[in-house]
Amino acid sequence: MAASIWDPAVRADFARRATKLTADTKPAWGKFHAAGMMAHLNDAYRMALGEIVIPPRKMILRYPGIKQLIIYVLPFPKGAPTAPQLLARCDAAQLADEQKALLEMFEKLGAVTHAGQLRDHPAFGSLSYKTYGALMAKHTEHHFRQFGL
Repeated sequence: MAASIWDPAVRADFARRATKLTADTKPAWGKFHAAGMMAHLNDAYRMALGEIVIPPRKMILRYPGIKQLIIYVLPFPKGAPTAPQLLARCDAAQLADEQKALLEMFEKLGAVTHAGQLRDHPAFGSLSYKTYGALMAKHTEHHFRQFGL
């Protein structure tokens, strides 16, 4: 079974691991610095909650079979295209602020109980509660691995 951001133990593990990140932690790939990666994750959670609006894109990822394959089976590709809105704060982000914001986002996410509280994903389209939870956990894990967490 796929990890889910809706699982309190998964969020607690992510929160614990996030505290190990330092400004000096270097990525194994990509252009993010530690604070930028955390800002990117926080903004992705904000997007799911509707706090940041990103226009939908017509992509092959919206097809049900492809969507399921990407979210549940295949690893996320390194350096995949990202919406500019999820990169806008990265350069100026401060690590301590983003670590604190992550904990606050996990509190908000912990209160989500159904898909109706979530916004469509700009690339994947409409997602069920279960699928959105798996996507957010997989996205978080992808970037935590990027930084050796």
